[in-house]
This record gives sequence, C-alpha cells and structure tokens, in this order.
Amino acid sequence: MELASLDWAVIITYLAFALGIGLLFRGRAGRSLTEYFVSGRSLPWWLAGTSMVATTFAADTPLAVTGLVARHGLAGNWFWWSFALGGMITVFVYARLWRRANVLTDVELVELRYGGKPAAFLRGFRAVYIALLVNSIIIGWVTGAMVTVLQYTVFAGTGAAAGDEWLMIVVLLAIVGVYSTLAGLWGVVVTDLFQFLIAMVGSIALAVVAVGHIGGVDALRLRVAENFGQGEQAFRFLPDFGAADPWMPVSVFLIMLFIQWWASWYPGAEPGGGGYVVQRMASAKDETHSVLATLWFQIAHYCVRPWPWLLVAFAALAMYPDLRDVANPDAGFPMVMRDLAPIGLRGLLLVAFFAAFMSTISTQVNWGASYLVSDFYRRFLRADADQRHLTRASRLTSLLILIVGSLAAWLMRDISVDEAWKILAALGAGTGAVFMLRWYWWRINAWSEIVAMVASLAFFIVVSQFVEGNEYRLALVAGLTIVAWVTATFLTSPERRETLEAFYRKVRPGGPGWRPLARAAPDVEPDRHLGLLLLAAVFAAGIVYFTLPGIGLLIFGNYARSVWSLAGAAACAAGVMLLMRRVGWGQVTG
Repeated sequence: MELASLDWAVIITYLAFALGIGLLFRGRAGRSLTEYFVSGRSLPWWLAGTSMVATTFAADTPLAVTGLVARHGLAGNWFWWSFALGGMITVFVYARLWRRANVLTDVELVELRYGGKPAAFLRGFRAVYIALLVNSIIIGWVTGAMVTVLQYTVFAGTGAAAGDEWLMIVVLLAIVGVYSTLAGLWGVVVTDLFQFLIAMVGSIALAVVAVGHIGGVDALRLRVAENFGQGEQAFRFLPDFGAADPWMPVSVFLIMLFIQWWASWYPGAEPGGGGYVVQRMASAKDETHSVLATLWFQIAHYCVRPWPWLLVAFAALAMYPDLRDVANPDAGFPMVMRDLAPIGLRGLLLVAFFAAFMSTISTQVNWGASYLVSDFYRRFLRADADQRHLTRASRLTSLLILIVGSLAAWLMRDISVDEAWKILAALGAGTGAVFMLRWYWWRINAWSEIVAMVASLAFFIVVSQFVEGNEYRLALVAGLTIVAWVTATFLTSPERRETLEAFYRKVRPGGPGWRPLARAAPDVEPDRHLGLLLLAAVFAAGIVYFTLPGIGLLIFGNYARSVWSLAGAAACAAGVMLLMRRVGWGQVTG
C-alpha cells in the first residue's frame, strides 16, 4: 500500500502530537506516586471512561473481531459480548466499593482485605505475576496485531526486507515510552481521548468505503452467502444451532454465555473489576464519577465501537472467499485497508491503528509499572522512599515493562489474536468467582486467592493435554479451580477479626455475607440496596444485548425489527434510571 505525501503528513502530525502530550504533563505527573499512577484521583467520569474504552480499542481488536466473524460468523463475537453482564455488575455493584477502598492498584486491595504473611506474599507475587507475565502477554499480542497490520498495508508488495515492519514498531514503542514514562497516567488518559476519536473516525470511514465497494449492504449480504455454504449463518446475532453445519456448537455458546463472564479473569473484563479498569476507577473524583466512568466504558465498549469493525469483517469475507480456510483470518481487516483505502484515508487509517495500538501499550506500561513500584518495590524493598524517588523508580520501571513486553511480542509473533484472547481467558478460569465473592463473604481468606491462582495455572496445563478447544478447557478448569479454592477456604483459618472489621468499616459492603461483622460493628452503615443494584446491572446488560442487534438490523434495512430491538434497549435504560434514582449514583447507604 503506497503512502502519498498527504498520508505521511497525517502520520507525522499525529506522532508529534503524542510526544507533545508527554512534555506538557511531565511536571504534573512527577509530583507524587498518586499523580503518576492515578492522576491525583481527580479525573472526571467522561475522561476516565473514555480512557478505558481507548485502551480496549487496541490494534488487535478489529483483527480479532475479523477472525471471530470468519470462523463463527457474527455470533462468534459472543466470546467478548458475554462479558457485558459481568461488566455491568462491576459498574453498579463494585465500582463504588473500589473507590471507597482508595487503593492505588487492585493488587493493593489484598492487604486491605487480608492480613499476615499470606497476604503479603499474595500481594508481592500477584504484582510481579501480572506486571511481568500477564502484562507482557497482552503487550505481545497487541504488538503482533500491529505487525500484521503493517505487513498487509505499508509493507505489502514493496519488496521490503523481512522484519522491516519491526523497525516501525520500535519507533512507535519509543514514542509511547516517552509520553507514558514522562507524563504518567495524565499523559495516558489525555492521549487516550484523542486516540479514541481518531480510531473511531478511521474505523467508520473504512466501513463506509468497504460496504460501498461491495455495492451496499444488500450486495454484501448476498456475496457472503454465495461465498460460503449456509453463509447466512454469518449474519445471525445468535448462532444457528439447527443448521446442518453450525458455525458455532451450542455447547461453546452456552459456556460463553453462562460460565465465561464470571469464572474467568480477563483483562478489561475482570469479574468485579481489576487491572487498568480499577486504576481508572481509583483515578475518578469520587464514587459517582467512578460509577459513571465505568458505565460509559461498558456502553461505548459494546454498543458504540463494534459495528464498523463488523462491517469491514463482512467485507473481508465477501472479497476473499478463502479467508475462512487460512491459518490467520485476522489479516482480512488490514487486507481490506490495503486494497480499498484511497490516498489520504490510508494515512488516517494507519493513524487510527497507531492510536489504538499506542493507547493500549501506554496503559499497559503505566499499569504494569504501578504494580512493580507500589506493590513490590515500595512495599518490600523501599518502604521509606520519598515521593520523588518513587516517581523516578516509576519511570524506570515503565521502561522495563516496555522492554519486557517488546520481547514477549517477538516470541508471540506467530500466534493469532483471537487464539491469544481465548488462551488467556482459559488460563485465568475459576479465579473470577473468588475475586467477586471476596467483597461479600467474610470467610474468604488469602489462601483462597493463592490456591485459586495456583490451581488455575496447574489445571490449565494438565487439561490442555487432554481437552481440545479453549472454551471446553475454560469450563473444566473453572470447575476444578472453584472446588480447589473453596476447599482451601474451609481448611484454613479465617482472617483475624481486626483485619475483617477494618475492611468492613472502610468499604461498607452490604449483603448477608458480612452479618458476623455487621453485628460486631452496628455503627457502620453498609450498602442497603444490593438487590436493586444487581437488577440495575441486568437491565444495563439488556441495553447492550438489545442495542447490538438493533444497530445491525438498522444497517441491513430491517427497520421494523430494529425499532423493536432499540425500543427494548430504551426500556432497559429507563429501568436503569428508575432504579438508580431510587438507589443513587454515589453512596448507597440508607
């Protein structure tokens, strides 16, 4: 794909802007660890929420969506749509609890909730495990996706030497390294805002061009159906289980819908919240902003972004009849870019991918560094360090994360994005339940989490030798892991009463799981509306599950069904508003 002067001008302007943000916020980020990692806890909901969305709008996501559509049709996206209910439970049940906890990282919660040496070990081990292993895997697959984009666009048909695309990756990573290490989370969230807007504009523009090239949505649908036997399955929101050759087995769909969202720890969709989502919650001004930020993230993540990607994925199926049969169908997305984008739009589309890539990498770098500095270095090595020293350590650690992640990217260069997604989801299966219940059941202790982490990894290794398909592995690993950590919970002593009471007084969780502490601390006002909050989460998930097909039906001209579907979304939204008017967006005591 040849780039003209206009394309290069767009690219260079964007990269200069990203560097400028780093220099602009350098002084503010250097004031303290709180400023560097959680923006002084002063972010408004719209900025914190958009930063979450931008982070999940990575270079890998459009490619992975294309791969899912090629293998399973539209319904293949239930792999990530299934997390919507868990995400909404995080919004209405857990977001306010995280903000009350006032932690710098989600790992810090460990020593707030538990006590003694097991809690200290868990905090240190989990900090290193996530920062250097899980985080590196994420950086690896995101970088691999960006390499795929470059291979099929900028370097396609140019005769460039193999591996030249990695030189451009190094340039992008260097720019990310500058603004993320200098400006901390301030630089990350401000660039995220613009990167999200750029990425959305580019995605929509490509979808319009691709559908227009095919001849409109009707021609698109016809071409896909002609290219594949029973090709109408490609457009079904729910899988066609009655087809002679279903693109998705019913067992796989049921695992996604009923097990995956609560059982599996997955970046950006952690049950009960975790990772960079918690970092943004902790950065919000107060409980209300924390809840609204997370709600905006969920709505934008599931309802605003997907359809431009999906239309390009369908265009790829229409244009490349053999896409379903190749080893890496993810490449269909950049192939459409290469073959259809005119001069000017090429530069914008590349900038859109650069923006998506860089927003994710900058978050992973800042988030990973927060674990190593706050939960390991300061906690175990330099508890007496002043803020200036810790800020310098944060910048150096950010560079370390970037280097380790780059090495992981090279090692993972042959793994497809959607397969990497599924592997990580299966690897964390079974841990999600303990992360959700630790807030609402006093009996869970540090050993519950330790056993859940170890058992999940061990069972994944064993099960992988005997079971094919990551979805089946996930279900089996989840069941075995839950049995393991529940058994460990009852075989070990509960946390000390002083530790439990301190947590209860600080976070004020409601529900029957804290009754022994509620009787001992009658002066504490816990949340009184847990049932209504869960109902609000169900209605909010309904917004997603009505809006997604409603937009698709509207695009493909089925206006009557679209109206009914979007009316369902509106009814669910009204239900959420009525419930939250009763409960309140902030504190829910009384």
